[in-house]
Amino acid sequence: MSESLIVICPSCNAGNRLPQSRIGEQAKCGKCSEALFKGEPIDTDEAGFARHIGGELLVIVDFWAPWCGPCKSMAPAYEQVGKQFAHQAQFLKVNTEEQQALAQRYQIRSIPTLMCFKSGKLLGQQAGALPAQAMQQWIEQFV
Repeated sequence: MSESLIVICPSCNAGNRLPQSRIGEQAKCGKCSEALFKGEPIDTDEAGFARHIGGELLVIVDFWAPWCGPCKSMAPAYEQVGKQFAHQAQFLKVNTEEQQALAQRYQIRSIPTLMCFKSGKLLGQQAGALPAQAMQQWIEQFV
């Protein structure tokens, strides 16, 4: 494994080379000076999605819709787990109503659906709402 990672900024989508020794720090983007690790889910579009999953940091994606009851009930758990893994993974939210092409590309048949990516590769997926503890256990297999 290399001694540095490319971390995508949650604010401007710029790639930032970050030494692994600085992953736990409050690193800032070299382009926009915003924090690289905010500990909160990032609402994203297709271009942002592509940038983030292409980075070298683990990316957890929640495919959801505003009308979906289970999606709404899982949202607080997703935010909580996002804070726990703030320096190990980025957490994205993809609204399947607004980003239909992404939902089709990844064959989202039920929501919420969680997917885990690293360096552009899909590592795993989980359909259905999960409580925080189950979500944490699911993510830990990829960390």
